[in-house]
Amino acid sequence: MQLTADQSRAAQLISAYAPYDPPRLPLDVGDLWSLLWRLDRTTRMPNRERYYRSCALALCRGMGLEKHPIYRFIDQTPAGEVYQLLPTVVYRVRGRSLDAHDQKAAVEQLVRLRDDILRIGVYPESWANKWPGSGIQDVELRERVFAVLFTALNGQFGGFVRMLLVIDIVVANLLIDIQLPEEIALGRLIKAYQYPDPADAQMRDLYLVDELTTP
Repeated sequence: MQLTADQSRAAQLISAYAPYDPPRLPLDVGDLWSLLWRLDRTTRMPNRERYYRSCALALCRGMGLEKHPIYRFIDQTPAGEVYQLLPTVVYRVRGRSLDAHDQKAAVEQLVRLRDDILRIGVYPESWANKWPGSGIQDVELRERVFAVLFTALNGQFGGFVRMLLVIDIVVANLLIDIQLPEEIALGRLIKAYQYPDPADAQMRDLYLVDELTTP
């Protein structure tokens, strides 16, 4: 089935952004938030941490954010805390004004909702050996569980995930407050801004090593 432009964009936002699954559409600020979310999931995986941080910083450079407080925040904040502490960037931009407190509270709610959407979208990644519910002996009950996981959820999530497109714009307005380019092609990010090249065999191997060595 042919995906609409919005569906394709939303699908990229929940993708792995891994060397074996690189972005197929030009990247924008929504991809930055998704990369930071991925970065926070790399604790105890040093190669992947370096990979996702490099992706995020390269995208920042492509969007002209080298001198914005968010660039240093991404560069220096430990993995596991970047996405979680993202709302605090408001204070780095606006100081401690009352308006900044209100904007931080708004960003907290939006990134929390975004986190919920992403966790629902990528939960099959944790199915290492078998599907959830596959061990249920009662056939009727097992089929009901599968209907929820593989039919109802997938059907509804396709519309729900497009909320990311709106959330990303609002979060960008609250956190960055400058005019950003709408999108940047992956090839340009690789060539001009040192975005990790998915075709680099060594980098692909290092990315996969973490999967094999992480308990």
